[in-house]
Amino acid sequence: MLKNDPNIGSPRNRVDGRAKVTGGAPYSAEFDAPDLAHGYVVSSAAARGRIVSIDTQAAESVPGVVKIFTHENRPNTAWFSHNYKDQVAPPGTPFRPLYSDEVIYSGQPIALVVADDFEVARYAAFLIDVEYEVAPHETDLRLVRAKAYVPPKKRSGITQPPKPRGDAMKAYSEAPARIWGEYSIATEHHNPMEPHATTVVWEGEGKITIHDKIQGVMNTQGYIAGVFGLSKENIHVVSPFVGGAFGSGLRPQYQLFLAVMASLDLERSVRVELTRDQMFTFVHRPETINTVGLGANPDGTLVAMKHDAVAVTSRFEDYQEVVVNWSSLLYHADNVELTYKIAQVDTYTPGDMRAPGAPLGTFAIESAMDELSYALDIDPVELRLKNYTEKDENENKAYTSKELRACYQLGAERFGWAQRDPMPRSMHEGRELIGWGMASGVWEAQMNKTSARAILTIDGKLEVASATADIGTGTYTILTQIGADALGLPMEDVTARIADTTLPKSPVQGGSWTAASAGSAVDAACKLVREELFKHAQKMDSSPLKDAAIEQVTFANRRIQMTNDPSRFVTFEDAMRSGGVDRIQAEETAAPSKTNQQLYSAYTHAAVFAEVRVDEDLGVIRVTRIVSAVAAGRIINPKTARSQVVGGVVWGIGMALHEETFTDHNLGRFMNHNFAEYHVPVNADIHDIDVIFVEEHDDKASPIGVKGLGEIGIVGTAAAIANAVYHATGKRIRDLPITIDKVLDQAS
Repeated sequence: MLKNDPNIGSPRNRVDGRAKVTGGAPYSAEFDAPDLAHGYVVSSAAARGRIVSIDTQAAESVPGVVKIFTHENRPNTAWFSHNYKDQVAPPGTPFRPLYSDEVIYSGQPIALVVADDFEVARYAAFLIDVEYEVAPHETDLRLVRAKAYVPPKKRSGITQPPKPRGDAMKAYSEAPARIWGEYSIATEHHNPMEPHATTVVWEGEGKITIHDKIQGVMNTQGYIAGVFGLSKENIHVVSPFVGGAFGSGLRPQYQLFLAVMASLDLERSVRVELTRDQMFTFVHRPETINTVGLGANPDGTLVAMKHDAVAVTSRFEDYQEVVVNWSSLLYHADNVELTYKIAQVDTYTPGDMRAPGAPLGTFAIESAMDELSYALDIDPVELRLKNYTEKDENENKAYTSKELRACYQLGAERFGWAQRDPMPRSMHEGRELIGWGMASGVWEAQMNKTSARAILTIDGKLEVASATADIGTGTYTILTQIGADALGLPMEDVTARIADTTLPKSPVQGGSWTAASAGSAVDAACKLVREELFKHAQKMDSSPLKDAAIEQVTFANRRIQMTNDPSRFVTFEDAMRSGGVDRIQAEETAAPSKTNQQLYSAYTHAAVFAEVRVDEDLGVIRVTRIVSAVAAGRIINPKTARSQVVGGVVWGIGMALHEETFTDHNLGRFMNHNFAEYHVPVNADIHDIDVIFVEEHDDKASPIGVKGLGEIGIVGTAAAIANAVYHATGKRIRDLPITIDKVLDQAS
């Protein structure tokens, strides 16, 4: 690689890749400390009620046990619930571990055993005897559906459904062609490879360093300060690597509270790591039921759209997502009514899971559009183009950019869609039926206020830093690329530092906004460094750049040179020596343009094409091909970007065919709480995934033209697969996941 080659837009390897594959990347449960104690959580066996007694005597007698914490001896923490709210908390009262004898969900932590060794803590935990007074519980959405309500207030960043346009039900009843269906999606759990864990290092004098599995160190710091009354200066949070989170790490989870509580009480370093079973006791994608009605003219023009959704939440928080809005974002109709409600059940609060709300709502609308295409004998792509929206009809705003038409075109061409026989059950090979389906995808292109720092030293080395996170998306790498190109340096001379509360402030990593937000902040900080460096170069005696403007020069090879005459240059070293500095440091904050926010809506788009093969005798479905054509603005690194989309597609396959958390409603407990029984796609389930990045210029969504890729890969994938299953079998299955029993059921 030549040193002046551009890095942005090139498929670069992950800068943290070697550390990860060699075990050099430390995760939250791998940080060590002298005299480290280990905590093991005791989980409630009841779904609702109260603890009558909790006998810890046998456990306390085990050699090596340091202390057992319960609601009876919990150290004092904040009294008011608002102190427990984190940056992304929904309305309501946050869960407070060990707060009282009340049990509000199965798996709730009711005790923490702290011992010198993990094995001792685990053994002692099983000796604790708990007696409950059990109260009636309810965990079945279909039984509480009638009690669903509109969320009483907005959650930060959540847009409620727009007001109705026209009279959707009247237009539907009069439409020549009508589709009405109910589409449901089962509860799913995140299941990242790294379990949730927190290591708290006691630094003395009330100071602690926290290594937490979190998607935003500032969120952990703020939460702990609020709950335990500590000053933020005494709370140092460092989480350089996160082994997957997918939204489960947006909010602080209960192991953080327990580890900090124990460390402060014992004045000792403490680690609390959850088991895989316990990973199934808290955050999850909520079970959701959609009802969609579409009315259309014979030519496919939509005249009515009705999309209603109801999802579960806990009894103590009003968790909510954007589920139905996507329908009128994707398609135009003169008469539209969208509603969204939530219903309380006795589980922990659901949480954001990769593209929260979007895969749920698009499965419904994209399935319904597919049904309408068959009812009218119109090609599914043609039907979508017929009802294509040129603006955001929910907000009545223009788009910053929208290349969904190109996604349809390029995706269809790559997939070979023109060769599709539209008749269900018409394509087969041997005993397998072959089906082709497609769907649209859409996700928000957000940007949030983020700060970054850049430091250039006289030896030509650059450090860029922000408190943002890397949950596996490639943040280290793209920030390195952006910094390298800003100053014309090779990536080897650039170091990215992130996920540390001593660094410039950043929001949590989520919503696909990190590349746009942290990337823009790093770019802005580097531009300030460039400007100062250029001023030093101009002030040199006999400077060849004295009369030049910064727009006329190029930064490359540790030089500032005239773009039209590279022989006229000043080296970085000479410029800094002349200015009497050995380093140049700048910090800058990037934020979305208020004008652009008022005038435009920003979204990423995708068209997903899927091929399935269905064994008609056994009901086994194989997804043999996926083409995902994505329009997401400027692509910083095609290699890591493709990985993000592929990961989303794989999860879409899991959502469509595998993932389902079963609840025993008699016990109020998630039952398949392990990898043996909770099915996720494995290598044998994944075949050809082809990703196309559609060229899209966007100068409004973010200063660097980036839209974000973390979520768009999953949106629309499950719907495309479900539509392909219908094309293969002639059976319309409206409940995810599509399992063998549903395929074989002749009544489907």
